[in-house]
Amino acid sequence: MNLTAENYHTTQANEQYLSVSLLKEFETCEHRALAIQNGEYQKEPTTAMVVGSYLHAAFESDDEFNLFKAQNEQKIWTKGKKKKRAEFEQADRMIETLKNDPFVMFTLEGEKEVIYTGELYGEPFKIKVDNINHQEQSFADLKTTAELRKRVYSDFYGTYVPWVFGYGYILQMLAYREIIAQNTDYFYDPYIVAVTKENPPDKAVLTINENHLENERERLKLLIERYSRVKAGAETKRCEKCDYCRQTKVLTD
Repeated sequence: MNLTAENYHTTQANEQYLSVSLLKEFETCEHRALAIQNGEYQKEPTTAMVVGSYLHAAFESDDEFNLFKAQNEQKIWTKGKKKKRAEFEQADRMIETLKNDPFVMFTLEGEKEVIYTGELYGEPFKIKVDNINHQEQSFADLKTTAELRKRVYSDFYGTYVPWVFGYGYILQMLAYREIIAQNTDYFYDPYIVAVTKENPPDKAVLTINENHLENERERLKLLIERYSRVKAGAETKRCEKCDYCRQTKVLTD
């Protein structure tokens, strides 16, 4: 299947290609992840997800940003369109914070929303890169967070870790780098452009060293191997916490 911006998120594409977002879903709840991949369940976009898409669209192009705002008017504006909702006013401050910083904008130079496919541990894999700069041999992903020093609990590490580890962003950068290398023959340098939801927002360009990437390699390998077993017929594990597990729960005693 030839992936495009129009079909990248379709059920057909998800059935043919594994992705970082599906892997992170799989790590949270195998049962729900498989239902999402098969088109049997669709997650309702939260306000945070819409705000994240709003932020990304602002750095893709003016046309994409205007189109996104037109398609999401009811979510962005209050009734009567008198003012933007507080979350989007904050997003505008975050956008302004990033756009006013020359180093951030330098890091975000390059092609936008580039799609690549490849293979990781025997599974067809797809990625969509926020920004890729072939001249600098680098790529960058835009992320939001409550604060730069935020730590979250990780089941994989069994302790509190920096948010970029806990939310699987280093795992994402590793997978992206591997697939980009399969398509370009070069290992590009990964960067995370982080902006906070504070007022005023904080910001940082985060480099990811080789040790951090290698620490996530085993996690990536284990997740894909487990996914392969489930795809081959192994029973999925239910988390019994998410909305889909509650929806499909059947009592036996």
